[in-house]
Amino acid sequence: MTDPNDIARIVVNEAFRIRYKLGPGMLESVYESILARQLTRAGVPVERQVPVTFEFEGLLYENAFKVDLWVARTVIVEIKVARTLTPVHYQQALTYVKLTKCKLGLLINFGAPSMREGIKRIANGR
Repeated sequence: MTDPNDIARIVVNEAFRIRYKLGPGMLESVYESILARQLTRAGVPVERQVPVTFEFEGLLYENAFKVDLWVARTVIVEIKVARTLTPVHYQQALTYVKLTKCKLGLLINFGAPSMREGIKRIANGR
């Protein structure tokens, strides 16, 4: 499975199930752990807290940041637990998607009033 849209669909479905069953009151690390395990159970490869190295103006920045979940090395998932997301949350996720050269990212806010409001799709137009 390598199509980013198919992978994103599975991630979103699992996020909805988790939020429905657990509600909005957990820590980000808990949602991250559960989502990773559910994706693995669904047969989707996922890595947690993946350090990312990138180059900027000829200099290499090793382990500059970590992505919450890198699903099938195709979709970046950034998890938040906040009442509302700010533009900074979106920009952070967009930067992660660009620097990893992924085509697609998901910003998932388990703290939103509803999951429909809590999922933002981030496309990298490169």
